[in-house]
Amino acid sequence: MSDPRDSDSARPLCPEARGRRGPHRPRSLLPTVSAWMDVLSLAFFWLFELGFILGMIAAVCGALAGSRPTVAEDEAASLRALLAIVTGIAGIIAACAIAVFPSFQAL
Repeated sequence: MSDPRDSDSARPLCPEARGRRGPHRPRSLLPTVSAWMDVLSLAFFWLFELGFILGMIAAVCGALAGSRPTVAEDEAASLRALLAIVTGIAGIIAACAIAVFPSFQAL
């Protein structure tokens, strides 16, 4: 009796059909790092220096991550990189608004 794994019906027709069984590509950690920097930036926005610096790091890491070919091919990673850029800028704006806010109270 023949082995069912040897038949043509058990093999995928195209390389894309292999899914996760295909060749392993190393994943970039830069989108994940930038996402965590965003979380920290938004958590510590009330400390101007820390929120601003973490927001800058997150935005730069997100921009660098988006330019890498391994991230550009992976939709989830590219969306994380884009989210990192947007929320990094939001953290910078929130930190700057907190730094400027006391001057508005004097008016």
